[in-house]
Amino acid sequence: MASKSESNPFIDALSCPLVEFYRAEGYKPDDSIGYLMRRIIALIAHGVERELEPTGLTNAQWVPLLKLYMGRASTAAELARQCDLDAGSMTRLLDRLEAKQLCRRVRSSDDRRVVNLELTEAGRAAAQEIPAILSRIQNAHLAGFSVEEWQILQGYLRRILETAQTLHASAEKHDK
Repeated sequence: MASKSESNPFIDALSCPLVEFYRAEGYKPDDSIGYLMRRIIALIAHGVERELEPTGLTNAQWVPLLKLYMGRASTAAELARQCDLDAGSMTRLLDRLEAKQLCRRVRSSDDRRVVNLELTEAGRAAAQEIPAILSRIQNAHLAGFSVEEWQILQGYLRRILETAQTLHASAEKHDK
């Protein structure tokens, strides 16, 4: 562990004292929050993909489709940021969605350099089904939780996310 005199962007980013929940000696990967969250996400994703199989949509494809439908992005660059993908991966993904006639690229009339993304009628119809599937799968995975437990869990997960975002921003700032 770094001494207080050394600058550690991960520790510096936190305003509360660091509690060591994990130690190198006796570390069990199966007990780490990263492993547990990754397994939960993988199992939920598998369930969503299984339900979406008849539509021909993959996990990689429904996420940008839903983000477009919900108005979270209107260009490939915005969508790439929202989906945590690089520009090349997003281009290939949009090519597949266009080939399935779920979206189209439309050059902006205001700025010819900008290419906007639009859902087709088929894309909107497919995207409208996604929230029901996500709700069904996530509710199934939360079976046995009370509403209060669910709200507490959400609060804890949001807190972890906020800390992770702070650490990430601090590390990026430190790298520059």
